[in-house]
Amino acid sequence: MSDQSDYDKVMARALKLLSVKARTVAELRERLLERAVSESVVEQVIARLQELRYLNDEQFAADYSASRLRVKPLGRRRLSRELAQKKVPEPVIENALDQVYELADEETFIDQAIEKRLRTRGRPRTRQEAKNLFDHLRRLGFDYELVRRKVYDVSHTPLDEDRE
Repeated sequence: MSDQSDYDKVMARALKLLSVKARTVAELRERLLERAVSESVVEQVIARLQELRYLNDEQFAADYSASRLRVKPLGRRRLSRELAQKKVPEPVIENALDQVYELADEETFIDQAIEKRLRTRGRPRTRQEAKNLFDHLRRLGFDYELVRRKVYDVSHTPLDEDRE
């Protein structure tokens, strides 16, 4: 097979993968290498897609972060972990999170998450219910101190009392 034929096949597969959903450079590279004949052809295709702006990790991270936060209030840590799972480079993750949390701080998102939880479960009346709210907010990726303070504000139950 000729190099041009390989290039065309890899490019067609890349465009098909990108038409289904946005991907990071690393995700696309991984998927293309599953079937590609040569790594150099994959790198040529990726370079061309970046040139055409079909592939851009910075844009992907910013769009993904904004989209996730529109759907569900998440903490910075959780969003960072999700982007890392999508193989976004660490500096790009930090930049995207700075941009997204610049528009609305983490406190706004935790307030939304608490409000939603209170609508379904009501205000925590026992220490265990307060702990359940605390655990829920931590799983959403919010900062420990922020969660502790917010849960106390809502339940008036200190979570860090003596544990005997």
